Amino acid sequence: MLFLVKLFPEITIKSRPVRRRQIRLLRKNIKSVLQRFGDNLRVSGEWDLIQVEIESADDGPEVLEKLRLTPGIASVLQVRKYPLPDFEGILEIAKQCYGERLRGKTFAVRCKRTGRHAFRSVDVEVFVGAGLKQRTEAAGVDLSAPDVLVSLEIRHEELHVVLGRYKGLGGFPLGGQGSVLSLISGGFDSAVSSYQVMRRGLLTHFCFFNLGGDAHRFAVRELALYLWMKYHSSHRVKFVTVPFEEVVQEILGQVENSQMGVILKRMMLRAADRIAAGLGAEALVTGESVAQVSSQTLTNLAVIDDVAEHLVIRPLATSDKQQIIDLARAIGTEEFSRHIPEYCAVISDKPTTRARLGRIEREEARFDFAILDKALANASIQPITEIAFDEGGGADEIAATSAPRPGDIVIDIRHETEQGARPLAQIVVTDARLLHIPFYRLRGDFEKLDQSSRYLLYCERGMISRLHAAHLRDAGFSNVAVLDLK
Repeated sequence: MLFLVKLFPEITIKSRPVRRRQIRLLRKNIKSVLQRFGDNLRVSGEWDLIQVEIESADDGPEVLEKLRLTPGIASVLQVRKYPLPDFEGILEIAKQCYGERLRGKTFAVRCKRTGRHAFRSVDVEVFVGAGLKQRTEAAGVDLSAPDVLVSLEIRHEELHVVLGRYKGLGGFPLGGQGSVLSLISGGFDSAVSSYQVMRRGLLTHFCFFNLGGDAHRFAVRELALYLWMKYHSSHRVKFVTVPFEEVVQEILGQVENSQMGVILKRMMLRAADRIAAGLGAEALVTGESVAQVSSQTLTNLAVIDDVAEHLVIRPLATSDKQQIIDLARAIGTEEFSRHIPEYCAVISDKPTTRARLGRIEREEARFDFAILDKALANASIQPITEIAFDEGGGADEIAATSAPRPGDIVIDIRHETEQGARPLAQIVVTDARLLHIPFYRLRGDFEKLDQSSRYLLYCERGMISRLHAAHLRDAGFSNVAVLDLK
């Protein structure tokens, strides 16, 4: 099965050296994302597109889904490739591929060419269109709004018949635009802002300020894993956890009520600034939107940014809440963020909307900055691939199996879109009962299940399943393990 990867248009207008560098990087990222297919996969292409060929058609849906979620790709074409025949041969191939789809439908033929030929693209369109009208049961030709588009591409001495055209993420290949540190809380805004910079090609590390509560910490780790696995898995990144409970207590005890929200944000930005320097990240990313809450007025944001030496990027600065939620739904994080436990540590009765730098600095003069230094000294910096293994005591305490036993129940905890692209029934040949409970519903649904059975959690890489297995075990459930098919 052959896929043609079309480049994001902004890549194609770069200078020749930059364009070649971006294409090499995208080709490398595709190979990394699809590495599990090994020798069954071929990735090639140097200039105008990238070809991805997979031997088994059964793997096609999964390959297509991963390509569509890889930054730098504008669209993916599923094609059949033939040696270039004469016009009559092109017509016969088009009839074989499209004949049934044209029954009772209007159609138009579109042909694109690359290379030198003794004919024009329009000559192919006219000949094939006339032939299909005569030799199929199509309702007729409609060049403006056809029911079916017969899409052909001639590339030098090859004919490509396009069987499907799918929209990609767009943006730039990951790793080609530098790295950033994204402040992630688990809510709609931080999830979407992290996605936005990933899509733009920025290698994105995550920074979580733990204000208190294991449930919140677990949920944020889960969200970061999900975003990384879905959109960023071509590169390894860091997940940073900063214990901020004592910082919050110091603010509550020393800072005047109306100034607390702005000062908490300044403390977070100070900490993130130092962490970014250690990681070599070139900017900070936040999910703030102008005027969405009191601390996010232009005046307050300017005062908050005053403490940062790094550039602060706010992808959602002019987005309203509904737009953010709509995008969260599109990228698969809406339900997760909707149910994430929130921890509001600093809520002012009458928060300032026009913070004055002089007053903020006077309030901060009463703050013991040794507490902030202590929080940074105790920060945990881990490869994101390892955060599932230290949840609740270590990977060695979580049972894993590659073969379900009789009576086991397998729970597919992947997102619904992932389940559709690669159904678990096609992966596991077993008599075990299969359940589909997306990870964002598992915590609430698991305790309703029959606890006399053993449950095996399954996800693509085994990370989110291991994270949930550890969490459920710590909640007192001993009948849960991980299905590991790697």
